[in-house]
Amino acid sequence: MNVLLFPGQGSQSVGMGLEFYNNFNLVKKIFQEADEKLNYPISKIILEGPENELQLTKNTQPAILTVSYSIFKVLSDEFGLSLKSFEYFAGHSLGEYSALVCSESLSFNDAVYLLHERGKAMQEAVPVGKGAMIAVLGLKTNEIQNLIENRENKKGICEIANDNADGQVIVSGDKENITDFQNKLKEKNIKTIPLKVSAPFHCMLMKPAAEKMKEKINSINFNSPKVNIINNVTAKSVKESEMIKKLLIDQIFSTVRWRESLLTMKNSGISNFIEIGPGKVLTGMAKRTIKGANCFSINTIADIKNSNDKF
Repeated sequence: MNVLLFPGQGSQSVGMGLEFYNNFNLVKKIFQEADEKLNYPISKIILEGPENELQLTKNTQPAILTVSYSIFKVLSDEFGLSLKSFEYFAGHSLGEYSALVCSESLSFNDAVYLLHERGKAMQEAVPVGKGAMIAVLGLKTNEIQNLIENRENKKGICEIANDNADGQVIVSGDKENITDFQNKLKEKNIKTIPLKVSAPFHCMLMKPAAEKMKEKINSINFNSPKVNIINNVTAKSVKESEMIKKLLIDQIFSTVRWRESLLTMKNSGISNFIEIGPGKVLTGMAKRTIKGANCFSINTIADIKNSNDKF
């Protein structure tokens, strides 16, 4: 059985999707649709940059959706890929919107708008420089949670933002607390990497962003997805449209339970994990979490041709 995985922030790069844009008119139309919906040339930022513009989260989020959806449409419309080939879709953070679009729960037009607004709301929730995120390497999630709970200074925010895989967990919060936590880990010879992010995503500091997005998300029409979606907040499948909306709002300030989502799919008998979109981040996480699983990514035309016998 197969599952499609859709990447989130961090997988972006200038020029992503260019090969598909140059070779398929349907991709040009998707990029044009994004430009028209946002009322500015997001396609130019995706294809030509500059890098600093693409890295702004209000651009990054709709950009990754646009590329992921374009590749999916090439697979389905040009290469005959059927939704019936897949047991589940799952997306990492903003990738959940890509999964919803590709499962026909949410229109691409609405998703581009929502992700642009989501990016703006997340950036505005915390002033630049007031928040921070770090990757903690080599520890299990429960070990990191114990260290967070047992730290001396508990006044500020310091929370697990992304449970990506064993040995790869992201912690988010206000800068003072994250710096203090990082120093404590250093004393214990635990490796950490500070992330170059513009805001502390997926922690309680994002609650104001969730409040801003609540009305916008609830104003949009969602259908029941045609493929089961494993959502980030519960790491379980959700089909009911009102619950999907609620969980998208909660997701903004909640932990991305990606490792558990992968295990949910594995325990359902999934054997093929296929990442669609820019980069290969999720492929690496799947290989790390599910030993022996068949994991591969599709972000070039050659990848599509080489994958014909894998679905």
